[in-house]
Amino acid sequence: MVKGGKLVYTHAYGSARLATDSSPAIPATPDMRYSIGSISKQFTAAAILLLQQDGRLSLDDAVGKYIPGLTQGDKVTIRQVLSHTSGYQDYWPEDYVMTPMLQPESAQKILDTWGKKPLDFEPGTKWQYSNTNYVIAGRIVEIITGHPLMDFLVERIFRPLGMHSVWNSDEQKLTHVDATAYYRHGLGPLRPAPKEGRGWMFAAGELAMTAHDLGLWDESLISRSVLSSDSYKQMFTEVKLADGKGTHYGLGVFVLEQGGHTIIEHSGEVSGFVSDNAAVIDDGVAIAVLTNQDAVGAASTITKLALPVLEGTPPTPAEQQAIDIFHGLQQGRIDRSLLAPNLSDYFTPEAVADFQASLAPLDEPLSFKQVRESLRGGMTFRVFQIVFPGKHLSLTTYTYPDGKLEQYLIAPAE
Repeated sequence: MVKGGKLVYTHAYGSARLATDSSPAIPATPDMRYSIGSISKQFTAAAILLLQQDGRLSLDDAVGKYIPGLTQGDKVTIRQVLSHTSGYQDYWPEDYVMTPMLQPESAQKILDTWGKKPLDFEPGTKWQYSNTNYVIAGRIVEIITGHPLMDFLVERIFRPLGMHSVWNSDEQKLTHVDATAYYRHGLGPLRPAPKEGRGWMFAAGELAMTAHDLGLWDESLISRSVLSSDSYKQMFTEVKLADGKGTHYGLGVFVLEQGGHTIIEHSGEVSGFVSDNAAVIDDGVAIAVLTNQDAVGAASTITKLALPVLEGTPPTPAEQQAIDIFHGLQQGRIDRSLLAPNLSDYFTPEAVADFQASLAPLDEPLSFKQVRESLRGGMTFRVFQIVFPGKHLSLTTYTYPDGKLEQYLIAPAE
């Protein structure tokens, strides 16, 4: 976690390696590396932006200037590749490792197969996530510099920022002192996940590191210390389509608006690992979450829970009222001055006692946020999400224009 622009918290939970018949479980520790998957894309985008700063390319260059033979290579730009608006088909949309991917592959062979197919759409007219885009971007870096992409990243980003744990997991599997990758079939037992063949992840998802070092990168995004101010502006600005519609994507990062705040975010998944990284640049806060089981949403769930806490965003008046009533019910009381007659009748002594008995053991919620609002029956309808460790609740309320509540119902979230 980053707060005030500085790394303030690093912690590990759960198991890095599960117990087997011959060895005990190994707990996770903060110095273990995890693959970060597609979060790697923002580092590839940063490499391109650094080369533009150096005067060695332009985002508006056609990709065919550097890589001949690509479909419409004289028309598709580097900017469109970095923003997923190029039309090149994704070579890995699946959430599992296919049989051919267990064998080594070269970036050039990937481009010969997927970069020379007909485009899925005319460049700049649609947004479609595609790992192929970042194979193109990574190869452009290598062609211009004459060195492997990883060498450029180490020299210009990782070493200056002190990110000493970074590992190229495309070239070599993580070591025995790092987290072990897991997956499962359906609801079956967790099993060690298969490793992709060398070359398949490349610039689209090759990096592994500690959460601490990903936090150092987040510090640099907040302080804008690696790139120029203009490069960060281009990276963090939503790319528009030809018809003016937004894409919610900049260069290697999603650009999201929430509660008046701009969030720079990206998740990542490779075999056995899922990650999430989000930064509220102007507020100086960020969170990096790395997990070692694929096809699960734990990383994004933790991010969504923790980021508002880090921001310190005060609750809205509606949220504060709902929270106060919730706390009161946990103690077996209800402020009837807030209730319209029907809701006051609903809260019989039996109802209040049931609320207290079921809510008091939950203690303090991790988060209590309004997630929806609409009008109905002359009232404002609101939905709140209440999150506890291992339990999610949904609260629905109806409020009259005079502020009186007509409904306050709590149920397990579906």
